[in-house]
Amino acid sequence: MNEYKDEIDQRRTFAIISHPDAGKTTLTEKLLLFGGAIHVAGAVKSNKIKKTATSDWMEIEKQRGISVATSVMGFEYAGHKINILDTPGHQDFAEDTFRTLTAVDSVIIVIDGAKGVEAQTRRLMEVCRMRKTPVMVFVNKMDRECQDPFDLLDEIEQELQIRVRPLSWPIDMGQRFRGVYNIYQQGLNLFTPDKQRITESVSIRDIHSPELEQHITAEQAERLRADLELVDGVYPEFDRTEYLAGDLAPVFFGSALNNFGVQELLDCFVEIAPSPRPVRAEEREVSPYEPAFTGFVFKIHANMDPNHRSCIAFVKICSGRFERNASYKHVRLGKQFKFSSPTAFMAQRKETVEEAYAGDIIGLPDTGNFRIGDTLTAGEELHFRGLPSFSPELFKYIENQDPMKTKQLAKGIDQLMGEGVAQLFTNQFNGRKIIGTVGQLQFEVIQYRLLHEYGAACRWEPVNLYKACWIESDDPAELENFKRRKSQYMAKDLAGRDVYLADSGYVLTMAQQDFPKIRFHFTSEFGGADV
Repeated sequence: MNEYKDEIDQRRTFAIISHPDAGKTTLTEKLLLFGGAIHVAGAVKSNKIKKTATSDWMEIEKQRGISVATSVMGFEYAGHKINILDTPGHQDFAEDTFRTLTAVDSVIIVIDGAKGVEAQTRRLMEVCRMRKTPVMVFVNKMDRECQDPFDLLDEIEQELQIRVRPLSWPIDMGQRFRGVYNIYQQGLNLFTPDKQRITESVSIRDIHSPELEQHITAEQAERLRADLELVDGVYPEFDRTEYLAGDLAPVFFGSALNNFGVQELLDCFVEIAPSPRPVRAEEREVSPYEPAFTGFVFKIHANMDPNHRSCIAFVKICSGRFERNASYKHVRLGKQFKFSSPTAFMAQRKETVEEAYAGDIIGLPDTGNFRIGDTLTAGEELHFRGLPSFSPELFKYIENQDPMKTKQLAKGIDQLMGEGVAQLFTNQFNGRKIIGTVGQLQFEVIQYRLLHEYGAACRWEPVNLYKACWIESDDPAELENFKRRKSQYMAKDLAGRDVYLADSGYVLTMAQQDFPKIRFHFTSEFGGADV
């Protein structure tokens, strides 16, 4: 048991979240660089740096310079096993990010030093608050002209509704930016800016030493000393228990692109961030230190290896130890499964693992047995919940453009819908397939991936719909009557459940009034039960 405990205590599983373009993927890249997982850092978009970011491995991500899928990366650092999940910032992919937050023990929020707190950051912080997830804040892009650091701290407190405590402090900004002072470890590391490699650092332990003026101007040194005095006067001492309870956010400053402030963040993170935390199942709370294996599928990714057309189910291990070739129970199907090639990830690169512990994220090859929200256990009947699928807001008919590629299109739609980013409804009246998403960009991504990964060309046709509602009733006759009356607007989802596609808000309100015995659900909890 102690052997388990040491392994589990070494794990740090976290997500990096932010508004688009704040520098999430760049920060992920630099953490991998400092962790020794890669030797040359790539860029999300750059004319000079030819290597693209490790976590943006899909072709469309490299072209657009955006992340459209959560990627998982693991590496060892300072005696700890770090699992990073780099999430999409774009609001059209927020659902993927919300589900990722159910699989992590803590979060790093990246904020653009010039723009401050933006809309998507606020939305994601609400999810963290709801789940009491500990958060750290990294204020990025200090190598550009930014807001005053004290103003930024006030804005973070107000907008994210959380108390803050700076644990590093910037020395100037923009062209004059020289690095950060590490408040947590009481030391100064000055790097030479380099976008792709780690340079040697100058280390100064005493901030009042005249040596400081040899590296930065006298004016900068004076300002730094005054700022640090003010920080100690205004903000309380850092309290780890408050951070772990989700009540206090440590704040770091830096420039991920130039490697400033990243090591300070990483060193402090491995020291104070939580090891795997207990996870709530419907039946009971599951402790990570329990010897029996449990885990749940929080993401499915189609086509990670285009040569094999394989799907991978990402499983967060909640307790115990997972072993390769051992037999585990798939709770929804009630069947036993063995996995001969479970994988650990470095974005798209993957390697087979013999064992994994609570806190780890592993990939299991999926031939259509898994859905998002499925639970795997050593035998116990457990159900992990809280993985919602939201009612789509945009709808389009999907039509085959090449009759010779009907099979490829069907397979592509089936696998891409299994990822849970968009939803497929089959109209019961005319048999046409309708795709529903929460953002316009998803239609472009689906069309691109169908063509480039499955060789199937599709086209979109407009359909005027307002909302998809999952319906159920305790009165079978009433349900049948409703389905008959609304036959043109009835569809089935992937799981075969009844969905009513309302064409306007007024029609939906009237339907709810006319059929009081029918329950209308606007989110479907994956795994069969509605919330």
